[in-house]
Amino acid sequence: MASDGMREDELAAEYTRIRPRLLRAAYALLGTWADAEDVVADTWLRLTQADRRERVADVEAWAVVAVSRRALDVLRSARVQREAYVGPWLPEPLVERLAGPVIPDGLTGPGDLADPADRVTLDESVSYALMVVLETLTPAERTAFVLHDLFGVPFTEVAGVVGRGPAAVRQLAARARAHVRAGAPRMTVSSAEHQHAVTEFFRAAAGGDIAGLVAVLDPGVVMTSDGGGQAPAARRPVQGAERVARFLVGAAATISAGQRMIPLTVNGGPGVAIVEPDGTASLVGALTVAAGRIMRVDLLVAPAKLARTRFTPGPRP
Repeated sequence: MASDGMREDELAAEYTRIRPRLLRAAYALLGTWADAEDVVADTWLRLTQADRRERVADVEAWAVVAVSRRALDVLRSARVQREAYVGPWLPEPLVERLAGPVIPDGLTGPGDLADPADRVTLDESVSYALMVVLETLTPAERTAFVLHDLFGVPFTEVAGVVGRGPAAVRQLAARARAHVRAGAPRMTVSSAEHQHAVTEFFRAAAGGDIAGLVAVLDPGVVMTSDGGGQAPAARRPVQGAERVARFLVGAAATISAGQRMIPLTVNGGPGVAIVEPDGTASLVGALTVAAGRIMRVDLLVAPAKLARTRFTPGPRP
């Protein structure tokens, strides 16, 4: 029995080490953090059961495949619900403290974000723009792309997850890659260019400066808002710099004296939140910057998707 206990301790230590990677993979596949956590927790139980039957030699490889299979099942079920969703369905944002001091007039600092212990830091490999594009793929395409292109899983193993041959999986990944390149192109932007665009965006939005916003928005900018039928939001994407600027200035004008507008990071990229006096977020926005302009603005106001984003309550008005 002692050896069994030692083995479970060994498995637990290894699973703790790889858990951040498993969570990132599950989140990239599902677009919701709660579902990702459930899948990873369920996989731990499956791992211990499988190891009792036959020792698992490579825990990380086994767990990545097992998490992906379970996530694919959940994704296929969720797809039906998302098709009936009120308005656009946007992925749940992963919000982190602001990395640098982009705090123009009219904004407060990044605040004391109540980070859960399980928070996993994301970089541009799982950017918010990419997450939005992944929602347009079929479950099989999304799985093939995420596992192979983002996490380096060989096609032979991906084939076992999606239930198709390696050649078919290569085609799935290629189709997904083409969609991603078209919808979330990777462009090199200097840090100075990036910070200028983000700072001017915040300054213009907070100051009600439509012309200033138009200047920093790409002419073809797209703004999407997700209210889930529970909060006011545009039912269809808003396109064009002038229209997006007017929408954002109108939204900023509704901010009350007790609310705070805070710059932060969303999925490793620039973002903004509107925070209530009790520390809850009533809006989280993700910004996509390319070639020195804001290319996408994604606004989440659906309460269910903001439940994890909490700040230290601000001063009473």
